[in-house]
Amino acid sequence: MNTDRRSFLQNFGVGALGALALSSPARAAATGKTAAAPLPPFPAGNAEAYWRAVRAQFPLLDNPTYLNVGGLGPTPQPVLDKVFSTMLQLQEHSETGYALIEPARETLARYTGVKPHEICFTRNATEATSIIAAGLKLREGDEVIFESHAHPGGSFTWYNQANLRGVKVKIFVPDNASPAANLARISELVTPRTRVIQVSHITCTTGLVMPVREIAAFAAARGIWFHIDGAQSVGMIPVNFAAIGCDSFALSGHKWLGGPHETGLLYLRHDRTADVAVPLTGAHAAELPYLPGELKYAPGALRHEYGTRNAGLIVGLAEAVQFQERIGIARIAAHGRELATRLFDEISRIDGIIMHTPRHDELRSSMTTFSHPRADAAKFFTYLLKSHQLRCRPITEQKLEAVRVSTHIFNSHADCERVIAGVRASLRDL
Repeated sequence: MNTDRRSFLQNFGVGALGALALSSPARAAATGKTAAAPLPPFPAGNAEAYWRAVRAQFPLLDNPTYLNVGGLGPTPQPVLDKVFSTMLQLQEHSETGYALIEPARETLARYTGVKPHEICFTRNATEATSIIAAGLKLREGDEVIFESHAHPGGSFTWYNQANLRGVKVKIFVPDNASPAANLARISELVTPRTRVIQVSHITCTTGLVMPVREIAAFAAARGIWFHIDGAQSVGMIPVNFAAIGCDSFALSGHKWLGGPHETGLLYLRHDRTADVAVPLTGAHAAELPYLPGELKYAPGALRHEYGTRNAGLIVGLAEAVQFQERIGIARIAAHGRELATRLFDEISRIDGIIMHTPRHDELRSSMTTFSHPRADAAKFFTYLLKSHQLRCRPITEQKLEAVRVSTHIFNSHADCERVIAGVRASLRDL
């Protein structure tokens, strides 16, 4: 983008958005719903009441009980209100809201522990990973290592590079034994041609937590690029990109963060910017004042964020982060893990049920995955949904034939008891 144009849009936004924010009957009626009451302080002795207040922030219906944040996270009403009001405000004046994006970037950078110029907004984690895969200077025969439980958004992009450039894909099976065992499995596959290691921070299949800091140190010592698919971790547990030490990190806003659909983020460490080519570009990603001329890319990860964006969605993602910060990410992680531990302990005791989630404490997250001895994933999932009104997620990846339960801020101990009762009944009914 032309520097003069960028400055104009930023300066216009600073001075004009206040005028655009004047109230209007249309904006007040945008959601058709009264805003949720503010969250109360966290009580010392009645945590259940607090989590009920959090649940009240979501327009999510009570039936069926929703247990699939790992697939798609519901969005709290304050975030929806922010998205709707911002988009309507911009439509009333037919403006892009470009100036709203930088404050949102600062919010996400603070939340993830990095500098604003190290992150760019994407549509999802898949797009963020695709930028890295397409931009790294890989040649035929170069090797990329990732786990067999990678989400399609984290695996298809590398197989695409195999088709396009002859990159060699190497797969390891996640090990439930220990964090060190997973690092060992990666180490066994490394050769002088290894250029990239990617892992899911938390696998979408069984909720296994990878030892990302240890893998980052291992990769750095060997000059190997380390990329993380963090679609299942950011918003579930505290995550600091800089502290991990990875080269790049992809996240989706529409899962555990509770952000709007089609929001995501790419982190690209500042000293690694030049190592990733820019496969797609346009206005806002670069400067070229007059034609002909020299194209100069924007600093850092910003060079991968081009063209007109939906500012309402980006502002909504920032609001989702602020919503989590009001609760406290450590408190969120503890609540989800407490519920998952209850499920793990009780379902593991049910004769016949096969538990896929690791028993090792450091490898477990807020997701619990298990199989029925006589029903495949589809049949088990359908039974729990139709007979017990439990919306889980069938896991057919790698032929697991299992069901996954995600527990998050709007879930309760009562939800867990319904799951446990449903699983017990399934042994009688299926």
